[in-house]
Amino acid sequence: MHLTLPQAIDLALKQNRSLGLARLSVVDSEHKKEIARSAYFPNIKNESSVLHITELAGVEIPAGAFGVHPVTGPIPGQTLFIDQGALTAYTSGTGLAQPLTQMFKIRESNRAATADTNTAKIQVDQAENEVTFKVRQLYYGLLVAQLKQQAATEEIQASQIKDQEAQDAVNNGQALDVAALESRADLLDAKQTELTQRLQIHSLSLSLNDLLGLPLSTQLQLDSDSSASTLVIPSREECVRIAEDQSPAIRSAQQAIEKAKAGLSAAKDAYIPDVTGLARYSYQSGVPFLVHNFGTFGFNLTYDLFDGGRREGEIKESRTLLSEAALNLEKVKDEVSVQVETAYDKVEQLQSMVDVADQALKVRMEGARLSDRQFEQTAALASAREEAHAKAASAKASYLEAVLGLSLAQADLKRTIGEAPR
Repeated sequence: MHLTLPQAIDLALKQNRSLGLARLSVVDSEHKKEIARSAYFPNIKNESSVLHITELAGVEIPAGAFGVHPVTGPIPGQTLFIDQGALTAYTSGTGLAQPLTQMFKIRESNRAATADTNTAKIQVDQAENEVTFKVRQLYYGLLVAQLKQQAATEEIQASQIKDQEAQDAVNNGQALDVAALESRADLLDAKQTELTQRLQIHSLSLSLNDLLGLPLSTQLQLDSDSSASTLVIPSREECVRIAEDQSPAIRSAQQAIEKAKAGLSAAKDAYIPDVTGLARYSYQSGVPFLVHNFGTFGFNLTYDLFDGGRREGEIKESRTLLSEAALNLEKVKDEVSVQVETAYDKVEQLQSMVDVADQALKVRMEGARLSDRQFEQTAALASAREEAHAKAASAKASYLEAVLGLSLAQADLKRTIGEAPR
C-alpha cells in the first residue's frame, strides 16, 4: 500500500480505535448532560393499584335509634350494619411534580455536566493531536530505518569486496592473516547492522499499521519526498501565548475549575428547602367517603433539620476541590510553558544539525564521485569505491534523519501549544 504522510494522518484520524473511544466518550458525556437537563422539566407519572381488604369497618345503627313511633314501632325496626367502601378497591392517579427551589441545584449539576462534556471534547482534540504526532513519529522512523538498511546493505557489499581483497592479499603473501580477520569482522558487523535495521523496520511497520487501523501484515510503501517538508512555526513569544489559549492541558484544567465551582454552589444550595409544586387527578372505586373522580393541588416542602454536619462537610470538601483545581491550573500553566520553551530549543538545535548533516552529505557525495573517478583510472580499489558509496548512503540517511527529526520536533511544538501537528 503506497501511503504519503498526509494520507497516513487522515487514515489514522478516521480509523484509529483510541480516537473512536474518545469520540464515544463525548457522546456519553452529552447523554449525561441531557439527563441532567431533564431535571428542569416537570415529572408526570401515573400510579395505579388494586387493593383487597380482609375486613371493613362499618356503621352500626341499633333498633329504635331514631325513636319509637306509635304506628310503626321502633325506627329502625332492627339493628342495621352499613358497610363503608368495598373489600376490593381500585385507585388510579396521574400526577405532575414540578421542582421549584431545586432549580438552583439542577442548574449547578448542569454546569458540571457541561464542564464534563467540554473536557471530553478537549480530550478528543488532544487525542487527535497525539495520534497525528505519533503517525509522524512512526512514519519518519520507518523511513529512516529503511534508508539505514539500504546503507547497511551497501556497507555489506563494500565489506564483502574488501574481505575478498584481504583474502587475496593474504594468499599472495602481501598481507598478514590479521588483515583478513579484521576485514571479516567488519563484514560481520555490517551484516549485524543490516539485521538490526530489518528488525526495526518490522517492528515499526507493525506499530504503524496498528495505529492506522490496517491489517498488521500490510506492506507499506512510504513517500520520503512528501515527508521532508518543515512546518511553519510562530515565534517563541507567540508560541507561549498560543499555548495559554489553546493547550489541551490548560483548557482541561480550566474546565476542572468550572466543575469545582458548580460543586461548591450545589453544596451551598443544599441549605435551601425543597419546594415542589404538585397537581394530581385521581380515580377511585371502593374507598369510602370519596367521589370516583377528584383532583388535588398544592405544594410539598422538605427540609433537613439536622444532618450531623453532612452539608457543612460537603461545602468544605467542595472548597478544597476548588482550591486543588485552581492550584493545578497554575501548575499546568507552568509545565506547559516549560514544555514550549524546551520544544522550541530543540527545534533550533535540530535546525543546526540539519545544516551540519547537509554539509556532511555534500562531502560524502563528492568523495563518492572522486572515488568513482579514481577507480576508473585504476588509482583506487573496488573496495574503496564501494566503501565511499556506502558512506554516502549513510550520510544521506543521516541527513534525512536530521530533516525528519526537525520536522518531528516542529510537530511536537505545535502539539504542545494545542495546534494540530499537520
